[in-house]
Amino acid sequence: MRVTQVLMSFIRSESFGGIFLGISTIMALIIANSPLSHIYHTFFETPFGFQFGEYFVGMELKIWVNDVLMSFFFLLVGLEIKREMLFGELNSFSKAAFPAIAALGGMIVPGAIYYALNIGTASSHGFGIPMATDIAFALGVLLILGKRIPIALKVFLVTLAVVDDLGAIVVIALFYGDSIHALWLLASAGIIVLLVLCNIRGIKHLSVYLGLGVLLWFFVHASGIHATIAAVILAFCIPVKAKRDFQAFYEQMGVWAKNYEHKQNKQKSILLDHDKLEFVQEVQQSAINTQNPLLRLEHFLQPWSAYFIMPCFAFANAGVSIESNFNFNIDHIFLGVFLGLVLGKPIGIFLASFLCEKLGIAKRPDGISWKYILGAGMLAGIGFTMSLFVSELAFDIHEAKELSKITILLASLTSCIIGVVFLLLSGKAKN
Repeated sequence: MRVTQVLMSFIRSESFGGIFLGISTIMALIIANSPLSHIYHTFFETPFGFQFGEYFVGMELKIWVNDVLMSFFFLLVGLEIKREMLFGELNSFSKAAFPAIAALGGMIVPGAIYYALNIGTASSHGFGIPMATDIAFALGVLLILGKRIPIALKVFLVTLAVVDDLGAIVVIALFYGDSIHALWLLASAGIIVLLVLCNIRGIKHLSVYLGLGVLLWFFVHASGIHATIAAVILAFCIPVKAKRDFQAFYEQMGVWAKNYEHKQNKQKSILLDHDKLEFVQEVQQSAINTQNPLLRLEHFLQPWSAYFIMPCFAFANAGVSIESNFNFNIDHIFLGVFLGLVLGKPIGIFLASFLCEKLGIAKRPDGISWKYILGAGMLAGIGFTMSLFVSELAFDIHEAKELSKITILLASLTSCIIGVVFLLLSGKAKN
């Protein structure tokens, strides 16, 4: 029984999401380089949808994963960014400036390294690949390190990764869409206006926003902008205020408790009769109405994202077949991505942070030394999920995609090892 409890506690922990993501990646690599490789690739290339006579409405399974499932992941990212802007570490300039500027440096330097190495080539469009940080992996590594590092560093890295995600979303929207179709873009704008009006009018039903969000996804997809951006726009339109004030709910609970106690004295039956069932349903509905719609949707999506969406994405995209004639010399993709993540991330984050403090823009959080800032920058080189996502959008040539993916995996693993060793040594030196 105790073993089961420990296992369930581990699975529910925040670090397990990153571990499960790693397991999915390893499985994809093993299968893609085994005799089952053909089945693996054929499976994700299988069309899935609905047949209406001669017309087929659907996509390949891999596109379902990358465009549809990942929209839910981006919806979660958007909700997290909005929450942080309203209530968290991004809700004031003094809090947000230091990690935001660090994140900006951690995007500009890796992107510049990649672009400088690939300028004038067909692969220069991949500059967005080393700009991203995988928040699940980076946070998972920090949580595994536990008390060896200060809590303030975890807050710094999480905030940095949230800003990094926002930057990646902007880069995807600006540089990784197809040709723009004005009519569909206008229709998308109309849906956004409806979503904003629903928020202003105080509509709290999530079903209304999600229904309009589905329409927005279709219109944005047809407009030429990548459809996952629709999920981020939807997230920023989800209301924050609940239908019912918590104090009113708390007082109502007291009234319910007294009424229930009075009825129990008269009626000793232990069966869940009609009155009791009605009472339970009333309490349940009132509890839902008291919850913040944004947080309710975020808490619903978190386990789905950690245990299904992101592992599915990793399994579908990390399966690179590494053959003896694998070409590592396509332009300078390998060097651009590897150096961008392993060197560009820590250098960019450290330099931007250092300048931020020295110029008096914002103060470094208490309890975080410059060694810890550099160590966090190393862990930020774990690009993985978002980097893989951008690599799918950046290249049309299959070989370039495969090379970028294997480089992302190697660079992320290298960044992880270097970051962990550096932080452990920094912790020992401090002690």
